[in-house]
Amino acid sequence: MTPPEILTDSPSGHARAAAILRQGGLVALPTETVYGLAADATDDAAVASIYAAKGRPGHNPLIVHVPDLATAERLAAFPDPARALADAFWPGPLTLVLPLKPGHGLSPRVTAGLPTVALRLPAHPAMQAVLRETGRPLAAPSANPSGRITATTPAHVLAGLGPRIAAIVDAGPCRVGVESTILAPAPSGTRLLRDGGLAREMIEEITGPLIADTTPGATLEAPGQMSSHYAPHAPLLLGGTPQPGEITIGFGTTPGDLTLSPSGDLAEAARTLFSCLHTADALATARAAPAIRVALIPETGLGRAINDRLRRAAAPRD
Repeated sequence: MTPPEILTDSPSGHARAAAILRQGGLVALPTETVYGLAADATDDAAVASIYAAKGRPGHNPLIVHVPDLATAERLAAFPDPARALADAFWPGPLTLVLPLKPGHGLSPRVTAGLPTVALRLPAHPAMQAVLRETGRPLAAPSANPSGRITATTPAHVLAGLGPRIAAIVDAGPCRVGVESTILAPAPSGTRLLRDGGLAREMIEEITGPLIADTTPGATLEAPGQMSSHYAPHAPLLLGGTPQPGEITIGFGTTPGDLTLSPSGDLAEAARTLFSCLHTADALATARAAPAIRVALIPETGLGRAINDRLRRAAAPRD
């Protein structure tokens, strides 16, 4: 099988990525949060190939990335709370789940048949350039096999998806390191569907108290809500006393074979989380370790997003 093209973060690389996307191909693109596996969101066959490449369940909707607010407004209705959030935090690590407009033109696979769509205006200049060059909204879940550790570097993408995709735009490691925060704003209140790279405290300055709704019922409203997700191959344990043979990931004054942040900085911990999990999983495999154990992280600010990923990674596997 043919390995993906590795494209530079340059005008020529962006143009090549856009050409592949317009032809229905899959391209891994950097965002400020994580690497996304992008396809033309208006092309049903291209969107289907995202699900196939990732092994992603068809009932798990995708985030659609747009270059500007005007494009977003052609796809979905923006109640006043949504407009206030977009004005405050776009472009950036925030996804809004909003009612679809008639004639939106998106593949029904993007929304998993729901009457809503998850929209994001990313800040990464490479993603912005490819969006403008392609001229179409791009569906782009994280560029890794479904349920496994998220990709925050081109090497992670290559190891996880390899020849199942056409190309990777190499812009180095992602700045934020955890996926976007997902909100469902409405006049009756704003629901938090996923903690992410935008801390609750900043959002609540705009919205007032959020309504946490991160564990769905029978229907997934947004990505990242499955109970088992982000998982390494080795069992993951949170807190407690390390046992012989385990691979340990520390934080702050808690030591480990690896550390999320030696200074206890939550932004650094978010940025290094998935890279640490990838490295720990490789060590666990090489040493036949019984488990990976991660130090406890404060449940505040970006710590909520980190803990959300760790709890889902530690959940019983389906």
